[in-house]
Amino acid sequence: MISLIICSRTEALSPELAENINNTIGNQHELVLIDNSKSDYSIFEAYNLGIKKSKGDILCFIHDDIIFHTKEWGLILESEFKENANFALIGIAGSKVKTQYPTGWWDCENKYKVVNLIQHEKNKIEKQFFGFTDDNLEEVLVIDGVFMALKSEKDLFFDVDLTGFHNYDLSLSCKVKTRGKKIGVTKKILIEHLSIGVLNKDWLFSIKSFHNKYQQSLRSNNSTLEQQIFAGKKYIDHCIYILGKKKGLIYLLSVFKFSISLKINFILGKYIVSRLI
Repeated sequence: MISLIICSRTEALSPELAENINNTIGNQHELVLIDNSKSDYSIFEAYNLGIKKSKGDILCFIHDDIIFHTKEWGLILESEFKENANFALIGIAGSKVKTQYPTGWWDCENKYKVVNLIQHEKNKIEKQFFGFTDDNLEEVLVIDGVFMALKSEKDLFFDVDLTGFHNYDLSLSCKVKTRGKKIGVTKKILIEHLSIGVLNKDWLFSIKSFHNKYQQSLRSNNSTLEQQIFAGKKYIDHCIYILGKKKGLIYLLSVFKFSISLKINFILGKYIVSRLI
């Protein structure tokens, strides 16, 4: 059985989403709705509460603003796990690269991204499908939190040392990798996401806290010099965009703590100067 765990911004699940799930999932399931309309929980706490309430052998964490387009996607998901026994976490978007720098999973070159998603943006709706080889399930290092299917393990929970509503997907990905399990993005399940994430101060402070804690684990990913420089520059750009040049200076300079490479730090130092001029 699949347990659908939702941290809801409203007291009840929308009738539209409930009907969409019932019409598309195709197998036995339960809805585990965590009412967070009063912001009583961080998303880490809400999802952990959902895990404790769940009865399924597959836990599916989903946003409350999505539409499933694939018929019998629940049966497909069960089949993906059965045919790929070494995979413990499956999503619909992710990256094959994640460096130790405080950036989102998407802050890498496009050639490392794997995505199957209909995404609503400010002025358009875009069908995104790229990064797949001939396989239906593409291995990645981290996935996006809009849809995360996890093989149920009774002792695997979200990290409550982290707070707020960001980077729970990166945290879960790290926990799964630490256990020696694989993470994948499937091209067999298509969903539509009706909103887009906002990069603000909460996100920036959260991503930095996450990387401070998981820095050692992320370094073990053995990312290349090129990938680290790309991510380091993205972090610098985020600091300037979100905080401004003056207020973001302290955060800009913190980029040097995430690498012991003099070469990388020299290149990033030059980039900071170029962005501040």
